Amino acid sequence: ISRIGDLGLPAGAVLQVVQTTKTDTFSTTSTSFTDITGMTVNITPSSTSNKVLVLVHCPITMGDAGGGFTLVRGSTEIFRGDAASSKQRFTATGFYGIDESQYGGGIGTTIFLDSPSSTSEQTYKLQAKIRATTLYVGRTVYDTDNDNASRHASSITVMEIAGWPIL
Repeated sequence: ISRIGDLGLPAGAVLQVVQTTKTDTFSTTSTSFTDITGMTVNITPSSTSNKVLVLVHCPITMGDAGGGFTLVRGSTEIFRGDAASSKQRFTATGFYGIDESQYGGGIGTTIFLDSPSSTSEQTYKLQAKIRATTLYVGRTVYDTDNDNASRHASSITVMEIAGWPIL
């Protein structure tokens, strides 16, 4: 087993874990990517050879299919679908309904292993946009005060993973 530094930890060991949780709601009508408030986390890798494993749980619902979120490090989108004609590009999308008949909660789960190649503080965050209508985080489109509506928790977790030592 390869070991990293004087710590005696093998490559692949989890060196630190940082998490941010969001239990309130967010909405946007923006057609450009905008930060999802409360979905930002910072981590400072201890070696340039280490990786950062990003785990996201962020249920979204929306009134139009052309919406979703993207994973960003600093100001750079680091994980999203390829360009294909005029199609939207996201890390993940959610459920949509054309009106208040949308009762289901969205699904927005992402797992990505990043290589920041830096020992500076790294900021990971989610940004969202929608083509038309409104995108919601943490709630259903249907939001009348009864037990058909619901609220959802979100989180973004980052783990520093020991890389292979540079020989």
